[in-house]
Amino acid sequence: MAVRRILIIDDHPLFREGLKTIIRRNPDFEVAGEAGTAQEGLREALRLRPDLAVVDISLPDKSGIQLVRELAAGAPEMRILMVSMHSKVDYIVESFQVGATGYVTKDSASENLMAGLVAVAKGEFYLDSSISREVAKRLMELPGGRDQAGISGGGSATYDALTPREREVMRLVCEGMYTKEIAETLSISIKTVEHHRASVLKKIGLQNTVELVRYAVKIGLID
Repeated sequence: MAVRRILIIDDHPLFREGLKTIIRRNPDFEVAGEAGTAQEGLREALRLRPDLAVVDISLPDKSGIQLVRELAAGAPEMRILMVSMHSKVDYIVESFQVGATGYVTKDSASENLMAGLVAVAKGEFYLDSSISREVAKRLMELPGGRDQAGISGGGSATYDALTPREREVMRLVCEGMYTKEIAETLSISIKTVEHHRASVLKKIGLQNTVELVRYAVKIGLID
C-alpha cells in the first residue's frame, strides 16, 4: 500500500499532537497537515488533497458534520474518519450519511485510531468497538440512510417526523447554541433557524427550549 497522506482537523492542539504520534508509528501513513477550524480544514483539504481526513465533530466555527458535507463535495476522492467525544446514534448515523466512512470516539482513539484509518483507507466502513452494541445494531439495521429507516435518538415517532434540517437545528439548540450561532454554523438565516425551531417544538408537542432539552436527553440525542 502506498503511503497515505492524512489531514487532521481538530481544535485541540494537544489532541492533534496525540493523533500525530499514533499515526507516525505506522510507516504506511503520514501527516500531510492539520487545522484547528472547519474553515481552515476545508482550505487545507483543497490545497493539500490528502488521501484521508480525521475530523472532529465539535469545531469552533462549524459543525464537523457540516464540514464533512463540504469536504465530500470539494474532495470526493478523500476518505473521512470522524473522531468525537460523542457516541450518540444521531451523530454517528449523520456522519455516515454525509460522507464519513469511519467513526472513532476520542476516549478510545489511542487503541482504535489506526484500525479505523487502515479500514477507511481500504474503502471499508469502520465503527469504533467501544460504541455500544445497541448503537451498532441500529446502524446495521439502516437499509438506506436514516431518513428512510426512520432512525431516531430513542425510537420516538415524533422525532422521526422531523426533517434532517430540523434535527440539525434541534441538536444545536440542545447543545446550547444561540440562534445566530446556529445560523452561521448551518449557513442559513436567523429567520430560518427560528422557523425550524418553532416547527420542531410544534411537531414534538413542546412549549419551550427547556422542555426540548429534557426531551433530547430522554431519547438519547444528547448527554
